[in-house]
Order: sequence, then C-alpha cells, then structure tokens
Amino acid sequence: MEIIPEQQATEHILAPELKAEEGRFDNVLRPKKLEDFVGQQKIRENLNIFIEAAGKRREPVEHVLLYGPPGLGKTTLAHIIANEVGANIRTTSGPALERVGDIAAILTNLEPNDVLFVDEIHRMNKIIEEVLYPAMEEFALDIVIGKGPSARTVRLDLPPFTLIGATTRLSLISSPLRDRFGATHKLNFYSADELATIIKRNAKILGADIDDHSTDLVASRARGTPRIANRLLKRVRDFAEVKAAGRIDNQVTTAALKMLEIDELGLDQADRVIIETIINKFGGGPVGLQTLAAATSEETETIETVHEPFLIQLGFIKRTPRGRQATPRAYEHLGLPCPEQAGVADKQMIIA
Repeated sequence: MEIIPEQQATEHILAPELKAEEGRFDNVLRPKKLEDFVGQQKIRENLNIFIEAAGKRREPVEHVLLYGPPGLGKTTLAHIIANEVGANIRTTSGPALERVGDIAAILTNLEPNDVLFVDEIHRMNKIIEEVLYPAMEEFALDIVIGKGPSARTVRLDLPPFTLIGATTRLSLISSPLRDRFGATHKLNFYSADELATIIKRNAKILGADIDDHSTDLVASRARGTPRIANRLLKRVRDFAEVKAAGRIDNQVTTAALKMLEIDELGLDQADRVIIETIINKFGGGPVGLQTLAAATSEETETIETVHEPFLIQLGFIKRTPRGRQATPRAYEHLGLPCPEQAGVADKQMIIA
C-alpha cells in the first residue's frame, strides 16, 4: 500500500517547550519511579543515594537545582523525588510568584517533608528570592509588619521541606540563591538508544503497535529530547490510525515524518528555510539575527531558542561577531556547492 503524505500546516513541532494542550498527555507518560526514568544515569545514581540517606536519617531531601534545555525531564525528576520520599508536591513557577504574600502563603501551608517545585526559577522576583534564603537555610519565614518607624519583623517557623528549582538559564540565577541548593544537576541531551527505550515504553502506555525499526526512526529525529520524541510518537500514532489501521511500521513512520517535513537529521522545514536563507540570500553569511528573522518571517526569540541551538549543535551554522554564518556541512546537507570547495575547484581548472 502506497501512502501519500498530505500537506502539513506550518508549526514548530520540534520546539522543546511544553505546549499548553500537551499537559495531560505529558502527565500520562511521565514515569513515577526513579528506576523507570531512562537516561541521565549519573543524576539518577546521585539522587538515589541522597534520597535513601535522607530517608534513613528521617530528614527532608536536600534542596535540588535542576538545569538544562527544555524537554529533558526536570519536572519529571521533581515529581519522582517527591514520590520516592512519599511526600506531597506543590508546583509553581517563577513568574507566578509576584508578591511576597504569594510565596508566604505557599510556604506556610506546606506539611513536613513536602516538596516545593519552582519551575523557571530564574524568572523569580528578587524580593521573593530574598524571602527564600532563611526559608531554605533555617526553615523560617521573616515577615515585616507595618511601615516606617513602627515596622517590626515577625519570624514564623516553617516545617522542614525540600525546594526543587528548575531552570533553562542557570546563569540568570543569583549566586546567593544558587549556593543554597545542596545539589545541582545538569540534564544532558539523550542518545538515540535512550530515546528508543523511552518511545517503546510510552508506546505500550498509549497502546500503540510500533516495530523496532520505526522506534529507531522516530528516536533518530527527536533532537535528543524526550518531549519531542513523545510528540513525534503521538503524531505517528495518529497517522497510523487514520492511514494504516493503527499498525506503525517503517512505511507508515517514513510517510508520517515526511508529512511533518522532518528529515533524517531531525530538521524541519523552518530549520531548512533558515539555512537556505543564509546561503541563498546572504551568500552564506555572516548575517545579523534581526535581518535573518525579517528574511525568514520568524521571531528572533524563536530562532534563538528553537532553531539555532540545534543547528549549532549539528555544526550547520556558527555565530561570529558579525552574525550567523553557514558552514560547509550545511551546504553538504542541502546538496549545494560550498564556496570554499568551488574556489579550490576553479583554481585547479586554471592550473590545469
């Protein structure tokens, strides 16, 4: 049976950030135990040791700071830590904490050994950050009552708790806050084999019938990110249900990925447009970010956070003081002659 791909609407399916509509889907696939978490072996070993040690001492787990690119499992690890110690988890985010009263209300309602998870902690208000210092060190909350000469400070005792912070921008967290975390872990991109294991596990949860070759095919195009792998698995599953009675084989997977315009290296149409624009419109670069964004009709933030990191990781573009520049590998991937190679060929012809 020949499967003819249909036209795909423009979207950033390979963006690692969690989309609003994916929350429930993400929760279903999220592992609940440390032993079920795939990848990040060093982090898992360290977490397992200090979780077990804290349990033997009957103390809360140390405050943990997790950082790395989006979609690698920071939120999942926070929930796993809470589950492993048998504690409740309270979830919030840096931008949501606007006033001192917001964090005070959360802290005073915690139960002993609870876990407080703050996502995007680097975007937290500096005033709130200062309130956290005594809370993290001494399990106490200092509140100022009144104004002017009559103002006084009241200290409230807090139950022992664990703060887990997650961030994609470690450099934006102040040193005083960063130093108060007992453990800081960086999450790295996943290998294709690790992603394949995740896809197989999640396919069973979703009831998707997928073969090993298709699993490897999806894993190879997921940019080393579990969230993208799960998103691609969902799209391939949907395609198979409509076009192939639910069976996900090599032909179906290849057709689905072709419909999504994702090539063998994990580049989508928007990635290729960026490279082609640098090469065809600006002679391979260098070209400034603002100019590149205008030429591709993309936002500068989208280029910087979604497309550029992966293109740099592949060695397709490089940053220079004058702007972005395409590399010989980018020319090779698009099947275009590289100016440097063309120049060498011309010289050889002249010499001959």
